[in-house]
Amino acid sequence: MDSSASQSSLHHSNDDTEKQSEPLTTTAVVGLENADDGVPRNRGLFAKLWAIVQKLDKYGVEARGIERVPPTERPQKSPWDCFTMWCAANTQLGAFSGGTLAPGTFGMSLRDSVLCIVFFNILWTVPVAYLSTFGCRTGLRQMVFSRFAFGYWFCMLPGLLNCVGAIGWTIINTIVGGKTLRAVSSTHQIPVWASNIIIAILSLLPPFAGYRFVHNYQRWSWIAPAVIFFIMLGTGLRYMEGGTWGATGPLEAATVLSFGTVVVGYGLGWASYAGDYTVNLPEDTPTWKIFAATYLGLNTSLILVESLGAAYMTTIINNSAWSALYDANGVGGLIAAGLTPLNGIGHFFTLLMALSVVANNIPNVYSLSLTVPIFGPVFQAVPRLFITLIGTAVYIVLSIVGASHFEAWLDTLLVLLSYWQAIFATLVIEEHVIFRRSWRNYELDSANKRSALPPGIAASVAFGCGVMGAVFGVAQSWYIGILARKIGDPTVGGNIGFELSLAFSGIAYPPLRYLERRLFGR
Repeated sequence: MDSSASQSSLHHSNDDTEKQSEPLTTTAVVGLENADDGVPRNRGLFAKLWAIVQKLDKYGVEARGIERVPPTERPQKSPWDCFTMWCAANTQLGAFSGGTLAPGTFGMSLRDSVLCIVFFNILWTVPVAYLSTFGCRTGLRQMVFSRFAFGYWFCMLPGLLNCVGAIGWTIINTIVGGKTLRAVSSTHQIPVWASNIIIAILSLLPPFAGYRFVHNYQRWSWIAPAVIFFIMLGTGLRYMEGGTWGATGPLEAATVLSFGTVVVGYGLGWASYAGDYTVNLPEDTPTWKIFAATYLGLNTSLILVESLGAAYMTTIINNSAWSALYDANGVGGLIAAGLTPLNGIGHFFTLLMALSVVANNIPNVYSLSLTVPIFGPVFQAVPRLFITLIGTAVYIVLSIVGASHFEAWLDTLLVLLSYWQAIFATLVIEEHVIFRRSWRNYELDSANKRSALPPGIAASVAFGCGVMGAVFGVAQSWYIGILARKIGDPTVGGNIGFELSLAFSGIAYPPLRYLERRLFGR
């Protein structure tokens, strides 16, 4: 990396510093306040908010938002944090719920469900693991880095979709966690609104405090849910129904492809966050270690927990009491059913499982606070920690309103996430592999300068091609694409939306980007 790319965008000359109003005394905040990046941090309400950040910074609360983390300010040492980060994020009720959709919504046998879960996860978590290596190499958050493919303005579209995905996931997690809290007791149930608020407040604390606290929490939070899931395997094993291997043919292919899209939406859904959690690792950290830790963390948790969810959904066939609990409290009731044989301690374990969703909410809330600032200088002037507060308030309200629509929301969100995340990951990776080829070919300190970034025309057209592919291949209750109808029953179709969105955008981008570089020189 050349010298201009290895220096922090937060370090400036004395002349730049003198142009600013009275600097703050805390080092981290001073660097941001004095940054000559056109962000109005010293004006009006923003100045008051940053004064609060100055005070909180003394207690270790992270002040930095989307500004680049320079190589000299990266205290994190262990790539193992990438394993625990994603293992914790997926060892919880959300992944378990995704697995229940295989038998519950798609009518698949347990054998077919597990095979599908394993295959789609080991394949489609590769882009997430690869993108996670970009953070330590650049010091840039994932959505900011994507400007080198999408340009300054068009990057706001994936940014908007990222915000929708982050809020959507926290809503779904909070709903399922709240229902599980209610299932702790059948006689003194906590109100829906109260259970959702409890989970939301716990989910707020680490992302509010920042990067270091997020990793500290995730490093240990996966252990208790993992132990409880293994206990549930023991209590539910005798009721599980393996079923037979599914037949072959267009109908079965349609089912596998449709559930596979759900699996991809969960694993690949982390692609737009991946680099956010490696920016504090030293620049010379071996990329294979980051890739391996991320890949193993994702697959260990996703495959085991989703498979257990699919297995537990088959237990309601053989256990009427468990079926009644599921009917009353959804997935939360199913969790409580598996822990009922443990009597008193089972209620405590159910409580811990309800709170496990916090580990999934944390990266959603934290990355939300790193996405909103890409919408321009005014948004970037809002301190990151206040964005976490606003986002939390929004999803609390929506989770209370949507508590009765959990399964429908989960299926739809996972499918839609797989479409745009496939396009996003494809374009960012193609830009790096085909056109940049080396980190020396990025002006990393210019990620906020429109003149140094691509116009984004190639990415916008390729993105549109990807959307067209998704429309052709989508198979949902509300719409079936013309190509999706060709697979299986035309009235149901087979969901190939993410495959087509990836193919259409991936084929369109290279020639368009080549032409864009020839015309604009960037």
